[in-house]
Amino acid sequence: MKKILVASFLIYNCISGLSQKPIDPQVVQDQDSMTWSDYKPIPGKNWADPSLSPVRKFRMALIAVDFPDQPFVITRPENSDLFGNPQISPVKREDVPVFYSDFWLKPSAVNHWQTINGYWMEQSRGKFGITILDPFGPYRMPKNLWEYGLNEYNQNNSTPDGSRAKSRMEPDIDSLWKDDAGDIKEKYDAILRIYAGYDETGVWQEFGEMKFLSKDEIPAEWGNPDTSKPAWVPTRYVPWTSWKAGQMQWGLSSIRQGENSGTITHELGHYAFDIGDNNNNPYAEPYRRVGSGPWDMMDRGSFNGPGGPHMRWVVPANMGAAMPAGLMLRNRMINGFIPEKQVLSLSREDLAKSGPVVTKITARAVEPLPGTFAGIIVRLDGAEPRDRTPADDPATNPLSPGIPNFDYYSLEVVQRIGYDSFCPDNGVLLAKNKDKESRNGGPNGFNCFNWVIDAHPEDINMIDYIKPDGRKVMRTVADYRQLNDALFHAGLNSGSLFEWEDEANRLHFYIIDVNKNDEGILSYEVGVRSLDGVTVRKRDVSVSKPSVRKIKGNNGYVTFTVKNTGESSAADTSMHHQNTLPWLNSDIYRLSVNCEGKGCSASLLNEIISLKPGETGEIPVYVSFDKVTRKEKISLTVTPESEPGVRVFCSSVIKFH
Repeated sequence: MKKILVASFLIYNCISGLSQKPIDPQVVQDQDSMTWSDYKPIPGKNWADPSLSPVRKFRMALIAVDFPDQPFVITRPENSDLFGNPQISPVKREDVPVFYSDFWLKPSAVNHWQTINGYWMEQSRGKFGITILDPFGPYRMPKNLWEYGLNEYNQNNSTPDGSRAKSRMEPDIDSLWKDDAGDIKEKYDAILRIYAGYDETGVWQEFGEMKFLSKDEIPAEWGNPDTSKPAWVPTRYVPWTSWKAGQMQWGLSSIRQGENSGTITHELGHYAFDIGDNNNNPYAEPYRRVGSGPWDMMDRGSFNGPGGPHMRWVVPANMGAAMPAGLMLRNRMINGFIPEKQVLSLSREDLAKSGPVVTKITARAVEPLPGTFAGIIVRLDGAEPRDRTPADDPATNPLSPGIPNFDYYSLEVVQRIGYDSFCPDNGVLLAKNKDKESRNGGPNGFNCFNWVIDAHPEDINMIDYIKPDGRKVMRTVADYRQLNDALFHAGLNSGSLFEWEDEANRLHFYIIDVNKNDEGILSYEVGVRSLDGVTVRKRDVSVSKPSVRKIKGNNGYVTFTVKNTGESSAADTSMHHQNTLPWLNSDIYRLSVNCEGKGCSASLLNEIISLKPGETGEIPVYVSFDKVTRKEKISLTVTPESEPGVRVFCSSVIKFH
């Protein structure tokens, strides 16, 4: 059987003219530049279709409340409030509960045909969905908004009347609907409380340090109604924000959302599946790198959507946070969204006995294509400590994952389709994971169960925002967007990496090749091997003389044919956590090329290839030289990764015309 690298197809079918193009270029799009035009539907599937019935039907009640000092933003004339909202024509107060129930559950032009039900249906493949969101209210709260919103993060003494704010919102909200409709909790799985005004999480920065040069320059209209008092208040991550932003409620400990908040999916992750946060404090020093960033909804991927994190103040909430990232493999497995058979589960200990494992994985937004998996996990089993990563000091290393107590690696594919449309890149996501949640220790530690391996750990060096006087404020090294370029890619010159070696845990991961089917769905061929592997079968390889496949001017492609002449894997079904025999036969080969003539250069599109015993593969080599007509000696060296002592060298003199 002959295996032709995807690079071969790119050479002849996907490029105009003859030039060396990477087979899988990394194209990172920043959240700030995203618009709704970046949304790409999943081919042939609309998970937001209300006619689809999930296996687990989650029923919710929506309670809408406003305050004596804060009407519903959505009831005001368009763009009329201090924050510049609402973005659509006003809704009558009595219609607000129905409006928000429809906004979150029924596809429409206002929500760009996306719903919280659509998110969970897509992630679970129809196993979990929001089938009921019954509206109640509107109700008028007995206290002003600031009496609830100034009760956290040392804001309590910033009240207009000199009292100390200490009220929780939920008891008053719940008493209102209980007086009106009785105790409806037995009828619903959760209560969603929508309150008039803003969630402080989406306005503290945009209408604080981004809008005003200092706390002393906040104008009266943004300050305390008692103008004799400071116009600023403390806030969670930084020393101050405007009083108007700080008086808003910070979403804490229950499913409650301001009118600008699109993080309902995130809160349901806590409530319905008991998964914690995986996010850090990006502003506190010493800085600590984020866990999973834009790649998971339980981290700041909940902020994904058009315009990114600085567009979460919009009402209705159809910009930043409107299209959260999908769930990473670990979370989908814990939620029961993926059948065991769709995940290839490997053992670190058994990899040392079996040799490398090579298989294919499909983009996580869709069901695995035939012959592929939804992901791979490699358990860090064996003698303690399981995670043998050397401990370091998070106080001096901001990129430290903290306490080395992870349980397994995972590989999955992210493609910018469906709810992953607003992720910043396509590619392979490699991560370390914990079975059980725990904090990562050290200063500014946080709950961390997913730790994405960053293919570009260096500072992304991008602007966070620009102050009113034009000064640029850069993103901290702890900003979740530092992981925008974290994905791995196949081939050389992609702008990213195609392999990752964890020497301490004795594992080597490979991104071998990439493919896109007729519907545009991405799948990747990936491999993993133990650095402690022993030879369990004969490994050998042969290389044929090259042929000239295409020439144009003073450059062209030469093609070598490589054949795996080794033995098949022994039939041992006891290794790993399932029958992995179909994926134990391939060897992974390292390629290198050389052109000996002066003024001649040769390069590969891919440094890695995998072949089963008896399988051949075509290796295109791009050659350029000074003169149009000349002879050059081209050489290819092929080395099995699991047995570097076996090295095959082939060279030939090629005449170019």
